[in-house]
Amino acid sequence: MKGSVLIVHGLGGSGPGHWQTWLAESLATRGLDVRDPDLPSPDKPSLEAWLATLESELEGLDPEGLVVVCHSLGSVTWLHLAARAQGRLAERVLLVAPPSAGADVPEIAEFVPAQLDAAATERAAASTRIACADDDPYCPEGPSLWQPLGVPIDVIEGGGHLNTDAGYGDWLAVEAWCLDPAAVPITLR
Repeated sequence: MKGSVLIVHGLGGSGPGHWQTWLAESLATRGLDVRDPDLPSPDKPSLEAWLATLESELEGLDPEGLVVVCHSLGSVTWLHLAARAQGRLAERVLLVAPPSAGADVPEIAEFVPAQLDAAATERAAASTRIACADDDPYCPEGPSLWQPLGVPIDVIEGGGHLNTDAGYGDWLAVEAWCLDPAAVPITLR
């Protein structure tokens, strides 16, 4: 793989033991250019501040070959960014466990509902896919909520929020997808 990888965390950040933390370290040891920014005020996020940080991170990165991996609130932030983008931002994007307004989490109220704009999502990246669980407490509507985006959705049975609490630390399937777009679907740990 050539290019860069941008990892976008969710509410509260990723922290030790989280699959995003492991992914950043694993890809960096392979010599890849990995960007894993700490988004401002991760426990009390502001949509505009997170968007500004992502826009800043994207400056100077070539969209050709750029892989973006988002988790939870980071996924919704990406959808907002895609909706305002005028052109290509990345080659490939993986949105993992995006939350919905049905989660009723006050800290994310400014972010949800997500922008479900299929044309904007397609414009922002050559390829986007979603990995989510059928029992995510932060998306009680289930995976069908994301169908209007018109992107492939990998549904993981019993995966919860696909985070550390759900047992997702070293997530080899996501690493494989980052290295090779043909390595799909995104499934088990």
